[in-house]
Amino acid sequence: MREALAEAQIALQTSQDVPVGAVIVDSEGKIIARGGNKRELEQDPTAHAELVAIREASKTRGSWRLEGCTLVVTLEPCVMCAGAIQAAKIGKVVFGAWDERVGASGSTYDLLRDKRLGSHIEVVPEVLAAESSALLKTFFEQRR
Repeated sequence: MREALAEAQIALQTSQDVPVGAVIVDSEGKIIARGGNKRELEQDPTAHAELVAIREASKTRGSWRLEGCTLVVTLEPCVMCAGAIQAAKIGKVVFGAWDERVGASGSTYDLLRDKRLGSHIEVVPEVLAAESSALLKTFFEQRR
C-alpha cells in the first residue's frame, strides 16, 4: 500500500487529479504495474488509477488476463473499475479508504464479490486507511 500511496502523491504533484494510486502485484509479490489518476492530465474519464495500472500490467504480461494478481489501491474502486477488475480476472483487491459516494467494493455497491458477475474476488479493505483518507481530505480542502 505504501507504493500505491507513492503513486497517489505523484498524481497529486503532476496534475490536478484526485490523488489515487494503484499497483498490481503478481503471485510472487513483484510489482508489475503502477498507476495514478490521470483523468485531468489526459482528459480521459476512464484514466482512473486502477485502469492505468491494469493497462500497464496487461502490457507487461502480454495478456489481458491478470489471474493470480493483486490490485492494491488507495481508494475503494468505483463501478467502472470494479467491472474492469472483474474483466481482467484479478483475484484480490486491497484498498485503503472507503468511497461512500461511489464505491463498488463493499460500501455503496459490492460488485467485486457479487457472484452473479462471475468469479469471486477477495477484498481486503482499510489497509493504511488513515493515510489514504488524509491525502484525499487534504486535496479536497485545498480545492475549496
